[in-house]
Amino acid sequence: MIRFEDVSVTYDGAAEPTVRGVDFEVPEGELVLLVGPSGVGKSTILGAVAGLVPHFTGGTLRGRVTVAGRDTRTHKPRELADVVGTVGQDPLSHFVTDTVEDELAYGMESLGLPPAVMRRRVEETLDLLGLAPLRDRPIATLSGGQQQRVAIGSVLTPHPSVLVLDEPTSALDPAAAEEVLAVLQRLVHDLGTTVLMAEHRLERVVQYADQVLLLPSPGARPVLGTPAEIMAVSPVYPPVAGLGRLAGWSPLPLTVRDARRRATDLRARLRNRDPAPSPASAPAASMPAAGAATTDAATAATAPGVPAPVCTASRTTPADAGAPSPRPRRWLRKHRTAAPALAPPASPYAAEVRALAVRRGRVRALRRVDLTVSPGETVALMGRNGAGKSTLLSSLVGLVEPDSGSVRVGGAAPHRTPPRDLVRRVGLVPQEPRDLLYADTVAAECAAADEDAGAAPGTCRALVSALLPGLSDDTHPRDLSEGQRLTLALAVVLAARPPLLLLDEPTRGLDYAAKARLVARLRELAAQGHAIVLATHDVELAAELADRVVLLAEGEVIADGPTADVVVSSPSFAPQVTKILAPQRWLTVAQVREALA
Repeated sequence: MIRFEDVSVTYDGAAEPTVRGVDFEVPEGELVLLVGPSGVGKSTILGAVAGLVPHFTGGTLRGRVTVAGRDTRTHKPRELADVVGTVGQDPLSHFVTDTVEDELAYGMESLGLPPAVMRRRVEETLDLLGLAPLRDRPIATLSGGQQQRVAIGSVLTPHPSVLVLDEPTSALDPAAAEEVLAVLQRLVHDLGTTVLMAEHRLERVVQYADQVLLLPSPGARPVLGTPAEIMAVSPVYPPVAGLGRLAGWSPLPLTVRDARRRATDLRARLRNRDPAPSPASAPAASMPAAGAATTDAATAATAPGVPAPVCTASRTTPADAGAPSPRPRRWLRKHRTAAPALAPPASPYAAEVRALAVRRGRVRALRRVDLTVSPGETVALMGRNGAGKSTLLSSLVGLVEPDSGSVRVGGAAPHRTPPRDLVRRVGLVPQEPRDLLYADTVAAECAAADEDAGAAPGTCRALVSALLPGLSDDTHPRDLSEGQRLTLALAVVLAARPPLLLLDEPTRGLDYAAKARLVARLRELAAQGHAIVLATHDVELAAELADRVVLLAEGEVIADGPTADVVVSSPSFAPQVTKILAPQRWLTVAQVREALA
């Protein structure tokens, strides 16, 4: 169904091919998972299947790519639309209509399908993906995960023979991800649909794959094999495979069920040993506390009299649409020099929320939410898509005004605080990193961030190099992968070193190595006294990093406590290691490794 014959792709201005020597075949009715570190060319391979490479992206494609016998060099994307359905990393760029039901019907309208067929398929897709309650909702009012499900549904309704999916579960909560993957498996097994999928959260998807195509490094020849074979040699692998490598299991288990069956001896070795302290509380390198006066370039922006750092707030998502648009960094640069030095906050908390209620149009996004975050504490907000996590972050950064209750950040009400003052207290890394990026190169973006933050030149670039080694200064942000753009946006925010750091889905699009670097950086910031609040569906990140987990449902807090206490008792939000070694309370492979050392 899909065939690559010695394919290489070189983009305009690039010295080396992004991918080279790609030669593999995907038979009809198989699900092939594309894995590898960020930036190795996974999205390029997916784009070549849909005809987007090179017709839309430009560059030179050598070799041959055929889909259902059609050569993608001679067939443009519109001429492949009846065969290939594509969902990219960014669902928002996918939408062409305003409401959920219209979006599901649009692709079929373009293909000229009869109205009766369209109606039936829309209803089937609404039920398959749990979208029926949202059918009349404007897409702009949906959460990021809900938008992702709509994007997937819009390519399912035309019944394509081939599905090309780039990070299809990245914005989904664990239960929604399982539903989507179950639908894909049903299409593969029952209808013979061929699926080529790239995904970094391998713990969710690897067990569904018939084959895995590994791109080990940029420009390296890909390796095709069974999931167990590839996970044994891959530089990226899920926790279940990491635990199997540590325990010496062969072949490696791919599911929690298989791993539990082999874990009897490992549980016996770990009996009577306490799990290691949470990584979030582990000591980091000695660095100045948040807000301390220092001559260090990265902390200069917190000293009195230094121009205020930038307010990095995004447009809102989810139960979050409708918030006022944040003022851009250009506006803040013009006005930041007028910011007076701020007195130390009277509140002992970096953030304090009391009985907060927020309504977004017809949706009650938050209902009497109470939350406190202390300096040096890392809190993970979790819950299903649309639970109100992004709305809560928007409230903390002043994008949303409470209907009732109160929000205090560093002792101030953020929605009443001028931006030039607020930026001294809080910074937000949004779900959509492009909201923060406007320059033409990585170097220009970093230079602007340093100027906005009042930091020494090179501060932001050093953060980028630490989080994402090997990224060229001349690269345009739009040419980066989703994970690379998020990393760049994070560096832009961290250049200002805000005492309260908010992150919305910070690991979306990141491979395991990039996530490990992010975790190390956030631990350092927490050890320096920064408060960190992250909204995430990544249960492995929460297990590794968070001191506390706050679960939200329908805008209400339903659980708030130490990470181990909350996630161990949750079938949806427990990490893989916890499920494998239950009833023992282990959270991460690192904890197990330390206990066995």
